[in-house]
Amino acid sequence: MTSHTATREKGIYKVTIIGSIVNFLLLVFKFIAGVVGHSAAMVADAVHSLSDFVTDIVVIVFVKISGKPQDEGHDYGHGKYETLATAIIGVVLFAVGVGILVNSVTGIVDAFNGKVLEAPSMLALIAAAVSIILKEALYQYTVFKGKHLNSKAVVANAWHHRSDAFSSIGTLIGIAGAIFLGERWRVLDPIAAFIVSVFIIKVAIDLVKPCVDELLEKSLSKEVEDRILSIVMTNPEVDQPHHLRTRRIGNNIAIEIHIRMDGTMPLKEAHDITKKIEASLKNEFGPSTHIGIHMEPKKLKTEN
Repeated sequence: MTSHTATREKGIYKVTIIGSIVNFLLLVFKFIAGVVGHSAAMVADAVHSLSDFVTDIVVIVFVKISGKPQDEGHDYGHGKYETLATAIIGVVLFAVGVGILVNSVTGIVDAFNGKVLEAPSMLALIAAAVSIILKEALYQYTVFKGKHLNSKAVVANAWHHRSDAFSSIGTLIGIAGAIFLGERWRVLDPIAAFIVSVFIIKVAIDLVKPCVDELLEKSLSKEVEDRILSIVMTNPEVDQPHHLRTRRIGNNIAIEIHIRMDGTMPLKEAHDITKKIEASLKNEFGPSTHIGIHMEPKKLKTEN
């Protein structure tokens, strides 16, 4: 494992462990506040925090695996394990969003059918406020670290923190309305939860879609492929690049391309040119970029 990879893995562990500690303390506090404070919404919020804690563990486990170098059974390394972790987080987030949506719709229907929703206590209100503050702070810290470490899984986990913060906002509005506005306004809780659940589901879809594209070997964007071709063609000895194939492997990319050069060129000179192209591509897309260049003799104009 290179020093860069080791430093990156250590940074991911640090930010994730901090998040998992905060999540664990919050979910315990929320469960107690929900039970003691007679708030079903706060108990649901605690379950949301529990899902955050579980996904923290997923990130820790899968990022350690994805940090392993290539071996006999994984010629391209283990980068897609982190992609898989991101997909799992997205799926869990989607499930949580759907669960909140179903519960909120049930609550709204019950309220409009005349059912009196249970009034929560001030302890539940305090728990919601504490959750919003801590989870938003945790989101800001985690998303900053995720972008700095170039980790999709950490950024995905940051959005899970924020979804919990938004969920707690809905809980806070509902609890505050139930406490200060009376029975008629207790329906604010499920209404706010419904709005939050739609946001959570959208974020989950946005996280899962690129993971599915990568796992299905979707090519990189046309802009990236055009940039690859322009770098290859900066070498005057190279002609007619073709059969360009690209894909993403975790946080790295793989590039395969065929190029044509003078067929009478000495092998060492041709090899040096391809090494120069590889160096230029790695300088542009990162040192861990997988590159395969196939050399062919240049077609002469007289050839059919």
